[in-house]
Amino acid sequence: MRWIVLALSLWCLSTSASAQDRAAVERQFQAWLNETVWPQARAKGVSRRTMKRAFDGVTLNWKLPDLVPPGQTAQTPKQQKQAEFGSPGRYFNAGSVQGATATGRQMARRHAATLARVETETGVPGRIILAIWGRESGYGQVPIRHNAFQVLGTKGFMSTRSDYFTKELIAALQIAEAGHAPSSSLKSSWAGALGQPQFMPSNFLTYAADGNGDGRSDIWASPEDTIASIGNFLSQHGWIAGRDWGFEVTVPPSVSCALEGPDQGKPIRDWAAMGITRVSGKPFPKHELPGEGFLMMPAGRNGPAFIVTPNFYVLKDYNKSDLYALFVGHVGDRIQYGVGDFRARWGKVGNLYRSDVAAMQRALERQGHDVGGADGLPGFKTRRSIGRWQQATGRTPTCFPEAPMKSALK
Repeated sequence: MRWIVLALSLWCLSTSASAQDRAAVERQFQAWLNETVWPQARAKGVSRRTMKRAFDGVTLNWKLPDLVPPGQTAQTPKQQKQAEFGSPGRYFNAGSVQGATATGRQMARRHAATLARVETETGVPGRIILAIWGRESGYGQVPIRHNAFQVLGTKGFMSTRSDYFTKELIAALQIAEAGHAPSSSLKSSWAGALGQPQFMPSNFLTYAADGNGDGRSDIWASPEDTIASIGNFLSQHGWIAGRDWGFEVTVPPSVSCALEGPDQGKPIRDWAAMGITRVSGKPFPKHELPGEGFLMMPAGRNGPAFIVTPNFYVLKDYNKSDLYALFVGHVGDRIQYGVGDFRARWGKVGNLYRSDVAAMQRALERQGHDVGGADGLPGFKTRRSIGRWQQATGRTPTCFPEAPMKSALK
């Protein structure tokens, strides 16, 4: 469904853009490259030769999402049923989880020496690096076909986040200038992310690492550099060596789901004293008990629950999604420990328009709740605000937006 919606929105954009003379917009794009991008790139040490090679023959990519051609205003489709903020369980479809696990075990054997060395240097477990690698690029098997300069140029010139993508474009030109990859082969995703770790260009400049000692950080073709770069990113973002990412748990009814969030941490021993137990039946590891833990319930009472550590939020620095971080931790555990599916099942929730969720968020804000912004995306602040509202109004707290709430939260 989301691809149908995206296709329709792109068709509408294409039609409207055609009406305003694309050729004129292309000329504005070339002027923008010369008048705005080139001075910034030159100030960062980019040569005119690199700039010319990067944009030789490059025109706007009108098929990219979130474009706002000159003279138009941004429009948000009503239906945006992404798995991340639709039904959370869709993120963990069997094919994705099992494929990432099976190939990850092969890669663990093939690159055992590199993984062990990077883990020693950074403190980041090899299984976590593998799971990110698998999620981002299928361990390098997913083709990355887009011209990075066309993508970043188009988005820098006419997207809803033009300033951000312009900065990333400058960083991509710096990468080409430094010779990390020939400008003619600088490939990216449709969002401008580079190579097997899917680093945005600015992250490449900061975190890319040489994993095979050849003096380059080739995240496009080198598994060793990819492994070292992911490990370096997580280490630099504060990964705590020796701590796990988290544990699936059972949360008794006496513990409110509104206690979720990275700002409501407690020592793990305190969560255990409240009656929260691991679904495996094993006690929490002794060395984890004094450490801070956080309740995380991505579907509220309608799915698995977790006590996560600060390392979980380091994974979120790689991708801001709760479900992404959970996928990485879970697949990593499957690769190394052979764990099975989550014990708790995902409920049939989440099939709401973002506009419906945003309306609930605005209603909660009027009542004084901090929902983290009325963006139609039920993050932890929205989930726990719903739980607090449910408690205050005599409802059974579920901590997740559901269709019957639309009439009550107006």
